[in-house]
Amino acid sequence: MLLDDERAPAATATTGTALRVQAVLDADLPGPRISRHLYGHFAEHLGRCIYGGFWVGEDSPVPHEGGLRLDVVEALRALDIPNLRWPGGCFADTYHWRDGVGPREERPTMVNSHWGDVVEDNSFGTHEFMALCELLGADAYVSANVGSGTVREAAEWIEYLTRADDSPMARLRRSHGREEPWKVPFWGLGNEPWGCGGGMSSGAYAELARQFGTYSLDHGDNHLYRIAAGAADADYRWTEVLMQNLGRYLGAGAVTGHGKNTYQAISFHHYTIVGPTWENKGSATDFDVDEYYRTMAEAARIEQIIAGHAAVMDAYDPRKEVGLVLDEWGTWFDVEPGTNPGFLFQQNTMRDALVAGVHFDAFHRHADRLVMANIAQTVNVLQAMLLTDGENLVLTPSYHVFAMNKGHHDAASLPLAVRGGVPTRRVGDEDLELFSASASTKDGRVLVSLTNLDAERPLEVEVDVRGVSAGTPVGRLLTAGEITDHNTASSTPVHVRDLQDVHLDGGTLRVTLPAHSFATVSFPTA
Repeated sequence: MLLDDERAPAATATTGTALRVQAVLDADLPGPRISRHLYGHFAEHLGRCIYGGFWVGEDSPVPHEGGLRLDVVEALRALDIPNLRWPGGCFADTYHWRDGVGPREERPTMVNSHWGDVVEDNSFGTHEFMALCELLGADAYVSANVGSGTVREAAEWIEYLTRADDSPMARLRRSHGREEPWKVPFWGLGNEPWGCGGGMSSGAYAELARQFGTYSLDHGDNHLYRIAAGAADADYRWTEVLMQNLGRYLGAGAVTGHGKNTYQAISFHHYTIVGPTWENKGSATDFDVDEYYRTMAEAARIEQIIAGHAAVMDAYDPRKEVGLVLDEWGTWFDVEPGTNPGFLFQQNTMRDALVAGVHFDAFHRHADRLVMANIAQTVNVLQAMLLTDGENLVLTPSYHVFAMNKGHHDAASLPLAVRGGVPTRRVGDEDLELFSASASTKDGRVLVSLTNLDAERPLEVEVDVRGVSAGTPVGRLLTAGEITDHNTASSTPVHVRDLQDVHLDGGTLRVTLPAHSFATVSFPTA
């Protein structure tokens, strides 16, 4: 939902001429910083995300560095990937880190009971993950095992990762070939404790988070940003219990990680799911226009869910010292026919790209509270950035949205308000707004992201740019012939091209967006 200026009744989408939207951009009124970590990623031991995605092993004919697939690394480096969450997900609360260190031939096998009931050899563990983060230039977000692990196990993992002296775990790390400690900025206290992470109540988990957080120590100059595992969707009560657990320490300077406040952020998860049942979530590629609009309506709900959690946190933390983290989001459809149902492999269409565009606009508008988000997942799973097909690598439509939005990383958000209403379409009992947008400024340039959700008609957008003198605009466009179009190793119908229908008329930016499209427009300011 956009912040409207002089809102009038919204026009209703019908078959006919192009839709039209007018908006105002106050380019001289920078707001909260859009953290680059809102563009974070997620790599779980699930299906072919790790094995066959990131990790091909040292004997693979696919180009690699130490077993890490280089075309995947290069594609993600092009996104300026800010952080990577690992090892889960549900897998995290069955993972015991000592099984994944030391000589690979000596590591024990394990059963991945959550995802496919397959046996893993633990060839990808702590050292491999940290090497991956170094290749990517990304910060590590490590999720500790709270569901089936112990406080001591988690505390020793941090020591192994981050301590530099002659401590027991530092010596163990050195015996495995790593002399210097790593930097680990982000530390997750479990995952989905209300479900696969232990089936706990909010109160029981809050006490456990306090205990694990207490023993999740900072070693040397490594300072952990501890993230308590939060709610599913709109379970605001879970967030409230975690905020109450921080109690009197809020506002006392303890949220820096050096005092008694045992976590600095609270997470939640929300997937875009539109199928009638969990067993029938619908096809990722074979869907009609009505299914498309239901998906867009569900994606748009992220705005109110973020706002709901933020409102609860504001009541306890008006200074916004505690961060909100959406560390799992994305579309979730049925797996592709013929694939392992526990591997969650789905294709990725133009529809998924527009879901991403809508989410990022909401993230930007809530940048004062939302500090991190992680797409689920990076390779070969759910709303993936990349699909591997033998030696081939496929860039999905969602990948291109991440790439086009790179200019928002650590930029100052800008207020963009619609005048006169937004075209809508009735979806169920609600009106879906067919236009989404957000803007930011950094290094003397403004970046505007624009999404036309209408499946069939173009959208003419006029933006009154105020407060600055705008230079020549440059636009990029992502669209396809059909909303079901997707990329494969042999065909890439969804790709980025120059946006032709963009120009500056006085102080008014005029853009024509094709049906079902995502675009970015940037221009210098003076």
